[in-house]
Amino acid sequence: MVQHNPEIRLPTSAELPCSDDTPVDNEDQNFIPNFLLFLLEFIWGNRLDWYFGVDMGVYHTTGVNPRVPVVPDGFLSLGVERRKNNGSRSSYVLWEENNIAPIFVLEIVSHTYGGEYDTKMAIYANLGVLYYVVYNPNFWRRDQEQPFEVYRLVNGSYHLQIGEPFWMPEIGLGIGRFVAQVGGIQREVLYWYDAQGVRYQTGEELAEIERNQRELAQQQAELERKRSNEMAELLARYRDRFGDLTQD
Repeated sequence: MVQHNPEIRLPTSAELPCSDDTPVDNEDQNFIPNFLLFLLEFIWGNRLDWYFGVDMGVYHTTGVNPRVPVVPDGFLSLGVERRKNNGSRSSYVLWEENNIAPIFVLEIVSHTYGGEYDTKMAIYANLGVLYYVVYNPNFWRRDQEQPFEVYRLVNGSYHLQIGEPFWMPEIGLGIGRFVAQVGGIQREVLYWYDAQGVRYQTGEELAEIERNQRELAQQQAELERKRSNEMAELLARYRDRFGDLTQD
């Protein structure tokens, strides 16, 4: 539960670094959270009550020092300003966000283990993060876990959930894996899903579908035109040979 002693002077976001400056050691740690953010901007383009942070420090008062952040690969908060004071955030400082903790956190396990299954899990539970997703496509055997795990906070502890895509009613989104052509490369990525389990597609994918439908319509129109021409030619040859049967 997020709380602090009002007698303690807390630093402002301007005084705090944006992250812990720990470099990521694989491409997915940057790409996948940014991909989810890109999709959210498309899905929730008309909403201003959410914020999705990528590799950004989350400052809180539930740890040993409010100046020490936890840095998720990605996180989603609801009921906050889309853009803080019409600008961008350098970090997510809970005491400047009405103590609204993220409702969703994503961690992507890399070659260097980052405490995703213990240390960070305990921090997020203490913060009150409702949904915690651990994506571990490459090292799940090493860690004796599953490649994709969704945890839900129940009575202060995380419980592994079943089902994929997994629907999160408090958020109004589901999440799951899908192998797609992204940026010219076929790869497994995480996508948002609707309540029926239908994957939200990117603008690029929708444009490709529209392009294919347009090409198919053009091909069908061309086929009909050819059939019409062939029928007219056949009828003309028939008339040349047998005459116009409509006349006595």
